[in-house]
Amino acid sequence: MANAIIEKAKERFEQSHHALAREFGSIRAGRANASLLDRIQVEYYGAMTPLNQLASITIPEARVILITPFDKSVLKEIERAINESDLGINPANDGSVVRLVIPALTEETRRDLAKDVKKVGENAKVAIRNIRRDAMDEAKKQEKNKEITEDELKALEKEIQKATDEAVKHIDGMTANKEKELLEV
Repeated sequence: MANAIIEKAKERFEQSHHALAREFGSIRAGRANASLLDRIQVEYYGAMTPLNQLASITIPEARVILITPFDKSVLKEIERAINESDLGINPANDGSVVRLVIPALTEETRRDLAKDVKKVGENAKVAIRNIRRDAMDEAKKQEKNKEITEDELKALEKEIQKATDEAVKHIDGMTANKEKELLEV
């Protein structure tokens, strides 16, 4: 029973890491990255559809994203969805593909994005600490219900803290890597 608490917490830590990776993927770093388009939804025959289901997305050059729709009739809708998104990049439509040229980041923009990365990393660490709190509460509840002994509770709390420390360390590493990626010219 005690291991179930730790396994559940570790699973939730892993989900937090994946969510953070997705979030970092959507922060543009001055180079082309297909994950910038992950959140873009295009209206296709009346339904909002993820862009990556309507087109192939390729990176022919370091700062260019090429979007080739499977159905050419959706080109205008793709262009509109990109313009309405928070990307801040103007799409170029040549009648068969949409080209996105990622502008080089200024030093000031890089610093601002690095601050955003730190903020996102901090939020992820808050989520990790909330997961730890939930796991600790669950362990204390088991001890209160006489399902585990006080000694087992102490051991379990140590184990939960150890898993939490590893998760936070992983987030710190992810944050540092993204900052480094942003700040290198």
